Amino acid sequence: MTYTPSADRYKNMQYRRCGNSGIKLPAVSLGLWHNFGHVDVTENSRKILHLAFDSGITHFDLANNYGPPPGSAEENFGRILKQDFQGYRDELIISSKAGYTMWEGPYGDWGSKKYLVSSLDQSLRRMGLEYVDIFYHHRPDPETPLEETMGALDLIVRQGKALYAGISNYPAGVADKAITILKKLGTPCLIHQPKYSMFERWVEGGLLDVLEKDGVGCIPFSPLAQGLLTNKYLHGIPDDSRAAKSTGFLQKSQVTDARINQVKQLNEIAIKRGQTLAQMSLAWLLKDKRVTSVLIGASRPEQLTDSLKCLDNITFSPEELSKIETILK
Repeated sequence: MTYTPSADRYKNMQYRRCGNSGIKLPAVSLGLWHNFGHVDVTENSRKILHLAFDSGITHFDLANNYGPPPGSAEENFGRILKQDFQGYRDELIISSKAGYTMWEGPYGDWGSKKYLVSSLDQSLRRMGLEYVDIFYHHRPDPETPLEETMGALDLIVRQGKALYAGISNYPAGVADKAITILKKLGTPCLIHQPKYSMFERWVEGGLLDVLEKDGVGCIPFSPLAQGLLTNKYLHGIPDDSRAAKSTGFLQKSQVTDARINQVKQLNEIAIKRGQTLAQMSLAWLLKDKRVTSVLIGASRPEQLTDSLKCLDNITFSPEELSKIETILK
């Protein structure tokens, strides 16, 4: 069955300028970290992508290691892109990254020019693309000179394999240096992708100030703290949750009684605002003008629909913000 995007897809989405660039991103972007690998049901992934684009989400975020297995999210996305989004490439912002282990040997990890260029070539083949819109270095490399890593991003943009360069997981000081190097090379850093949520606030210790000073956008990942900032954990750890699995990024040890108590109190504020906890958590990030977009994941189309409702109210009263701060301390 041929997919035809909604004619109203741009009417309800908010778009925000990304730093000092000419690019605007949707306030909510779709990350393909989970739920798009070979272990997942392709038809479900397809429905999520259709709903996202129909809702005005133009930005799809990937990385070389997304899956599982690594590389499979790009392969599946590329297949759906070719089948369903022919003719719409110019309406999409597609990003990928490299920085984590992808293949054996000394050239398949971290931040060398050899790794970044080779990895992007592989990503482009997997997705069937001539270029990505944004290419990120996924994490700082303590052993490779920053000049080499940023030089690789500059080279990739000049080769036409990416339109913009980005960095991810860089602490404030290193980010400032990386942004300065890119600016001198003539390829300004477009965006930084940090882990940021109500429960993960390290970016407030200087990184957001650096990004504002340097005119760089910010797109937080894991804005719902791997599901902790949803209704799922209000009454403990459900059997089908991420925390119940032995593998994964959210472990049982993180879901403490104190944390669940915080979640319950935050949920009460959300209810008074007419929002779910997830919606309020996304809105809380978007209240800051330095945040360009929030990067969400979805395992079902219904989850995406629910998250998008955060845009109905991204304004907080001083009393609400004060109560949230008291709970989070």
